[in-house]
Amino acid sequence: MKYVDEFRDPVRAGVLLKEIEALTAQIMAGRDRPVVIMEVCGGHTHSIFRYGIEKMLPPEIEFAHGPGCPVCVLPMGRVDDCVELAMKPEVIFTTFGDAMRVPGSRLSLLGAKAEGADVRMVYSPLDALALARANPDREVVFFGLGFETTMPSTALTILQAQAEGIGNFSLFCNHITIIPTIKAILDSPDMGIDGFLGPGHVSMVIGTDPYDFIARDYHRPLVVAGFEPLDVLHSVWMVLRQMAEGRAEIENQYARIVPRYGNEASLAAVTEVFELREFFEWRGLGSIDHSGVQIREAYAAWDAERKFAVASPSIPDPKACQCGEVLKGAIKPWQCKLFGRSCTPETPMGALMVSSEGACAAYYQYGGIDAVPEPAQ
Repeated sequence: MKYVDEFRDPVRAGVLLKEIEALTAQIMAGRDRPVVIMEVCGGHTHSIFRYGIEKMLPPEIEFAHGPGCPVCVLPMGRVDDCVELAMKPEVIFTTFGDAMRVPGSRLSLLGAKAEGADVRMVYSPLDALALARANPDREVVFFGLGFETTMPSTALTILQAQAEGIGNFSLFCNHITIIPTIKAILDSPDMGIDGFLGPGHVSMVIGTDPYDFIARDYHRPLVVAGFEPLDVLHSVWMVLRQMAEGRAEIENQYARIVPRYGNEASLAAVTEVFELREFFEWRGLGSIDHSGVQIREAYAAWDAERKFAVASPSIPDPKACQCGEVLKGAIKPWQCKLFGRSCTPETPMGALMVSSEGACAAYYQYGGIDAVPEPAQ
């Protein structure tokens, strides 16, 4: 298939759905609980809701919405660091748009902007570097966040800043890695996940080999999936086929984009600029060893954490906020007591309602908010 409409063909979807129903019936003959498939990437979550995929599938198949939304897992203390940096009079603080409204303990970046901070939305780190060139008397800080998908562009921007000798540019690094995150979920004592839809964009950079441990050590199938409706349905079928055949392997449905060994140039830039942190705190998941990266000593001149000595306090989410449970797949978004009531896209209590990849935002937009039951009194 070559064109988008081919990946949305209802006839092909119908064929896949019939095969999925047959495989589900075969699997359910030997079990008494639903088949739980975690889509790791927030982009898949939005595809599932946008195209009504969850409602097409047999009721015995459930999706667990994973932690593959980098904005969603950003801890509140790091947001407070962003606000502190942004409020410095000499700083122009730059960020992607979906991080603007993530709540800190007192303010979001949008709130800081309203109080006079020079916060600007950019579309790439190179936009921030251009601001540094144009404003040599100001310190331009870029809020770097995201999984391996966005790490290469940030790394290449640091290399460009070094090559040009631009000293008034720095990175507040909050990049995170996908593999330790999935391992932390698999090691969770209440883990009930039967298989995974692997993240397509991350895998475009790292390849499929890093997931081998999931099948080898945890005996769970993972299928790296694309984002169109037929991609998702095909990937679900591939996971179910493995289960029905008693296999646990790493398969690549998104082979038109994802190479087995990843993108060599991207990985080289990431390795040159970044190194693993000893640990990094995740919203809702706690501290996960070697799950984040930091700038290497050779590029310390472009490290905002060294330049400005940020505090990075550990601040818990509001007690009623259940983002952590949603991120681990333990509950559905609508099962949170705040969902659609005190927590909406206009008044978010947690990051999952803010981000364009957040599970709560996806369910609120596409999932039938009017059908959400009132919590028990």
